[in-house]
Amino acid sequence: MRPVDPQIAWTPHTVELNREEFAKRLHEALTVYVTAMDYPRGTEFHRAPMWTEHSTRPGWKAVGALAGPGSGSPTVESLVGISYGYRGSSDQWWHQQVLHGLHRSGRPQSEISAILDDYFELTELHVHPNGQGHRLGESLIRHLLHDRPERSVLLSTPEVFDEDNRAWRLYRRLGFQDVLRRFRFSGDSRPFAVLGRGLPL
Repeated sequence: MRPVDPQIAWTPHTVELNREEFAKRLHEALTVYVTAMDYPRGTEFHRAPMWTEHSTRPGWKAVGALAGPGSGSPTVESLVGISYGYRGSSDQWWHQQVLHGLHRSGRPQSEISAILDDYFELTELHVHPNGQGHRLGESLIRHLLHDRPERSVLLSTPEVFDEDNRAWRLYRRLGFQDVLRRFRFSGDSRPFAVLGRGLPL
């Protein structure tokens, strides 16, 4: 991804990405992801097949945040944010993990069903450090969740001490509530929170 020149007049805006556009910008999107999460270089190559497979799932939708010198031409705008998700389903790994966690937490089946029967999984939300401070995260979420038919939206995010980072402040500002806390997904030692809220946003 081309670095965004801080001297360029910013005109950040969000756009929906269809599957073809998402595929064309996949390398840019994964660069945003790796940089925003401070993951080792090379992580993007391992994630590319997963993100591509996700784009084939029912109810998939992606939005990107573009910024540049203001001409509106895609050839001069850089992708500085990415978000996507899809309709949750019982045959998906994330659904099965959260279901197991809800059972272990002692929730009654009626409550578990209410949480997992009709939801949109907000799978990824990332803003490049050069693009932060413009409320692009909120713009991405609002664009992504606009007119969704599902009853609710769920997401998972790493636990942070005192919920003190941009992501947590954004989710709380938008009304996301606790579904699971200090939950560990299989194969990942980090504690996560699963958050959710009703739709429409």
